[in-house]
Amino acid sequence: MADDLRPIIVKRVKKVAGGHHGGAWKIAFADFMTAMMAFFLMMWLLGSVSKGDLKGISEYFSTPIKVALSGGSGVGDATSIVQGGGTDLSRSAGQVKKGDPESSGLRSKPKDLKAAKAELERLETEKLSQLKMKIESAVEAHKVLRMFKKQLLLDITSEGLRIQIVDEQNRPMFALASAELQTYTKEILYQIGSVLNDVPNKISISGHTDSKPFAGGEKGYSNWELSSDRANACRRALLAGGMEDTKVVRVVGLASSVLLDKEDPEDPINRRISIVVMNKKAEEAALKDDNGALDIVTTSDIREGLKRGDGP
Repeated sequence: MADDLRPIIVKRVKKVAGGHHGGAWKIAFADFMTAMMAFFLMMWLLGSVSKGDLKGISEYFSTPIKVALSGGSGVGDATSIVQGGGTDLSRSAGQVKKGDPESSGLRSKPKDLKAAKAELERLETEKLSQLKMKIESAVEAHKVLRMFKKQLLLDITSEGLRIQIVDEQNRPMFALASAELQTYTKEILYQIGSVLNDVPNKISISGHTDSKPFAGGEKGYSNWELSSDRANACRRALLAGGMEDTKVVRVVGLASSVLLDKEDPEDPINRRISIVVMNKKAEEAALKDDNGALDIVTTSDIREGLKRGDGP
């Protein structure tokens, strides 16, 4: 009975709603603003830092010991010799100062174009000198050709490497008054033709005679025709020796107009074949006329000229 009279106690929890006067939302907003400030700060840094600095920062976090050992501010520093720094031409991006031509997208021109051109000419002359020594070695190593090496004159001229095969009184290159090559002359030309492909240079071939008039007279078959035929005979021998036919730019006969011994026009040494392995400048001059353009005449041009009465 006493248990029935015991009072019942009810505990109530009072809920207090913060409403708009609470502080929880302020904490969330502060976190959001902090994150946004960090984001905009990061974007500003990315926009203002050079590519070299960015690369340096990246390298630092990947291999920080490298920066610590080098003592620099980063591997992309302009004082660093690794790729991306310094004045190395291979760098793709590096830390640069304000006003640096590279930072403004400008590229400086070569300081001395003449020096660069002179260096290219020096390298070309060096290659031709090596070719000269190779031909001399080939002749020296050949038991038969060694006997005729005095008739083989090689020198470097303003046009390139000049190879001259000259006559001697008792050792002519050709049969008398003929374009037929002697056997030893063919052997010399075979040896020369076999090594000319070692360089990309084009060649010119010229035939020369002494001043003695040809038996046929100047109005018939003369030294002009003879020197031209001899030059072409040499061209064929060079091709037989292995030279590519595309290397020949010019084949001319000059008769006795360019004498080797001007004091004695009838000296046998004036009878010679001259092969010039041309440098770039001489090659361009050979391919151009006085106006600086190739002179190309087609069959249709000739026919049109005959119709107009321009022909003989």
